Amino acid sequence: MGDETRQRVKFTDERVCKSHLLDCCPHDILAGTRMDLGECTKIHDLALRADYEIASKERDLFFELDAMDHLESFIAECDRRTELAKKRLAETQEEISAEVAAKAEKVHELNEDIGKLLAKAEQLGAEGNVDESQKILMEVEKVRAKKKEAEEEYRNSMPASSFQQQKLRVCEVCSAYLGLHDNDRRLADHFGGKLHLGFIQIREKLDQLRKTVAEKQEKRNQDRLRRREEREREERTGQRSGSRNRDRRRSRSRERRRRRSRSISREKRKSRSKSRERERHRRHRSRSGSHSRGHRRGSRDRTSKHK
Repeated sequence: MGDETRQRVKFTDERVCKSHLLDCCPHDILAGTRMDLGECTKIHDLALRADYEIASKERDLFFELDAMDHLESFIAECDRRTELAKKRLAETQEEISAEVAAKAEKVHELNEDIGKLLAKAEQLGAEGNVDESQKILMEVEKVRAKKKEAEEEYRNSMPASSFQQQKLRVCEVCSAYLGLHDNDRRLADHFGGKLHLGFIQIREKLDQLRKTVAEKQEKRNQDRLRRREEREREERTGQRSGSRNRDRRRSRSRERRRRRSRSISREKRKSRSKSRERERHRRHRSRSGSHSRGHRRGSRDRTSKHK
C-alpha cells in the first residue's frame, strides 16, 4: 500500500482488516508455517492499528464482532478439515477393536502431555527460567513412565506385526497428523511449533471475542431498554402534564365565562337601575308639570272673579 493510499485510508474503512486491528488475523499468526495463508485480502497496517487502539479508548467501535465472525469462519473450516482427515484415517488404517482403540488413544494422550511439557520447558529455558524448566522436565519423566506402561498394554493387546504399524491421529487443535510412535523430539516440535501455538492463539482469541461480544451486546440491550423506559416515562409525564394543562385551561375558561356572566349581570342590573331612575324622574317631572298647570289655572280663575 503506497504512502498516498495509506494517508487516505482510515482504520474505520471497510477495506481494513478488523482482525488485524485486534491482532488476531490468521494471515499474520500462521505466516511462515506449513499452513501459511498468504497475504490477507484486506489492508494490514500497524499505523492503523495504533490509531484504532487510541480511538477505542474514547468510544466503543465494536470491531470485535467483525473479528469474531472472521475467526469463527476460519476455525469452522479448519474443524471441517479435521473431521475429513479423521474420516480418511478411519478408512485407510487397519480396523481395530474398541478395546485396542482405547489403549491406543491412551498412548496418544500421554504423547500429547509429553509434547506440551517439553515445549513449555524449552520456552522457560529460553526465557532464562532454568529452575522452572528443570521442574517441568521432572514431570516429563513421570509422564514417560506412564507412557511406557500404556505402550506395553497396547502392544500386548494386538499382534506384533500390527503394533509396528504407525497409528496416526489428527491433532484437534491444528489438524496436523500425530503418530503413535513419535519420539519426544517430534512431539516437542509439534506442540511447541508455530503452527500449533498459532492455532491455540487463534482459538483462545476467538473464545475471548465471543465473551467480549456477548458482554457488549448485553450492555447495549440494557442501555436500549433503559432509554426506552426513560422515553415511556417522559411520555407518561408529558401526558399527565398535558392533561393538567388542559384542566387548567378549562378551569381558566370556566372562570372567564363566570366573570363575563357576572359582568353582564352587573351591566344588566345597572341598566335596569338606570331605567328605573329615568322612569322615576320622568314621573316626577310629569307630576310636577301637572301641579304647576293646575296652580296657574286656579290663579286665572281667581283673577277673573275679582274683576
